Amino acid sequence: MSTETLPHLLVVDDDREIRELLSQFLERNHFRVTAARDAREARKAWANGHYQLVVLDLMLPGESGLEVARWLRSQDNVPIIMLTAMSDETDRIIGLEFGADDYVAKPFNPRELLARIRAVLRRTVDVEDKRQAADTRKIHFAGWCLDPVRRRLLNPDGAEVSLTGGEYDLLMALLERANRVLTRDMLLELLRGRQAGPFDRAIDVAVSRLRRKLEGDGRNAQVIKTVRGGGYVLAAEVERL
Repeated sequence: MSTETLPHLLVVDDDREIRELLSQFLERNHFRVTAARDAREARKAWANGHYQLVVLDLMLPGESGLEVARWLRSQDNVPIIMLTAMSDETDRIIGLEFGADDYVAKPFNPRELLARIRAVLRRTVDVEDKRQAADTRKIHFAGWCLDPVRRRLLNPDGAEVSLTGGEYDLLMALLERANRVLTRDMLLELLRGRQAGPFDRAIDVAVSRLRRKLEGDGRNAQVIKTVRGGGYVLAAEVERL
């Protein structure tokens, strides 16, 4: 197989040993890898390549990994896996707030990272396949309009509200099951293909971020409701037109 046809990953980490070991390990497992040591090199590499996924260290010298993640999100919906401190749940939550699709705690087993990369890429392909095969009619709810073909969300005034890939997937999962209570485990399984750990607040963070966008003008404070001890429900009539 030509290397040009392999999935292209961008690995951003200031530790030279980690960059080299990861690059060698991932290349042995059929990926094409470009490595960068900081934000400046990451931006340069991004401008010169097309990537299917970014592995991004949270603690970079100078411009932090969070700032790089925010910049990447302004460029594209490329999946991001963040490398975070071993036990710092706050770092993981902040990373998810900035649009990371998953995280791996340092020190990590390269095989775990490989499994996470494959899972995220699988979800990305599955979502794209479902999008292409799905009903292409526009979805209307609580005055909002979601266009599944262009992946565009318009507010009641007709203005576009930007969504990350994760926010779009979450909104679609809620819309497709409108007025049904979805537990955190159900949402994690739908979106991430894995069960929630006891301290995993990924879904809470994602719902909070999406809710802020839907409720920004104060007119839709009850679109996504929290069910005590249960999960979340999109409480609105949904129509496809």
